[in-house]
Amino acid sequence: MTMARRAAWWLCLVIVLAGAAVRAQQEPTQPQAVSAEELRTAIDSLGKLDYDTRTRASRTIRRSPPAQAVPALMQTVSDHPDGYVRYRALVLLTGFNDPRARDVVRDALTSPNDRLRTVAYSFFEHNPDRTVVPNLMAAMEKESGEFVRPSLVRALAAQAALPGDQGARVRAALIREAGRGQDFFRTAVIEALGDFKARYAYDTLAGIAALDGPLQNDTAIALGKIGDQRALNVLANLQRSAPKPSQPYIAAAICLLGVNCETHEKFLVETLSYADSNTGYQAYLRAAAAGLAAVANAGHAEAAESLFTVGIPSRDPTRAPVSLAVATIALRRTPLMMTILQVHPNREKAIELMAEGFDILEEDYEKERFFAFVRHAYWDSPENSPARELMRTLIGKLDF
Repeated sequence: MTMARRAAWWLCLVIVLAGAAVRAQQEPTQPQAVSAEELRTAIDSLGKLDYDTRTRASRTIRRSPPAQAVPALMQTVSDHPDGYVRYRALVLLTGFNDPRARDVVRDALTSPNDRLRTVAYSFFEHNPDRTVVPNLMAAMEKESGEFVRPSLVRALAAQAALPGDQGARVRAALIREAGRGQDFFRTAVIEALGDFKARYAYDTLAGIAALDGPLQNDTAIALGKIGDQRALNVLANLQRSAPKPSQPYIAAAICLLGVNCETHEKFLVETLSYADSNTGYQAYLRAAAAGLAAVANAGHAEAAESLFTVGIPSRDPTRAPVSLAVATIALRRTPLMMTILQVHPNREKAIELMAEGFDILEEDYEKERFFAFVRHAYWDSPENSPARELMRTLIGKLDF
């Protein structure tokens, strides 16, 4: 071996080893204990203005052993003087999946801090507890925060199947809220009714869908999610009468009913591609991307793959709605997204697209659930396995 080749060989080896060392340093294969002082500093840094400082602090806490992190986070939520730090601590606490967190979250239901209440409502959407239903019902009468009330509505929708008078009162409240108030709040109710397959609300939603206006698109999707075949007549009428920018929503809804899904998916993809190639069709972009996301969230992997096909080479105005749709699928149908990314031929670019959508989303609690899933999947996967490599890449690209 010549001197030049030997030097090149050693240089490559150094680069490989350095890269492995960096990965090992950044991504420990198990929780890493830190000193009490380091943990306290990290918690206090959750409220810093500098993004990198906040990110490093969150990373330190997430990788701490639960026995160390959970009590410290519980104490922070209880008595830290900075309201934003308390909020971030509660979000991080939920990611540890510790049963002690439930009582802390329950206390947050009555917090004057809007952010804390939002996390609490979101927690009880995913962890239904009939004992908090009276609190949720009482909150419906006074909760008016534009970014808080949707989480409350979803928490109640998750409880609507309760038997007896309690469930009946929840269902009646949701039906009432779907028909009154500002459109922003009504949209949140309509979406929740669809996501939780509220057949009891079919007549109400069918009535809303028949009315021209901004609620028509979301109501069409909700009817499709519910799956009541009576909705087919309502949606067929909308195909004839609704404006063209609404047609992707209607096509997605009919697909969700299980009717000619392949044809309607093709229409959604063609609409997205056309709007990507021709300026001035932003409404069609948003509609087609949202429609494909709804179909993907119902378990249709090909709909998500179509979003990647169009989105990866795209630029704005296409890229923003497509990345948002991809990120929404990742949060709501995480195992499906992991399956797609595992075999995607352009994984790095696919994850970049998803990461841009994460930056747009404000759903910190939902993102923390995703981060916890990925982190534990990384720790649980064998070294050098495809699953671990995927999770390592996700952690690096999404910066958590």
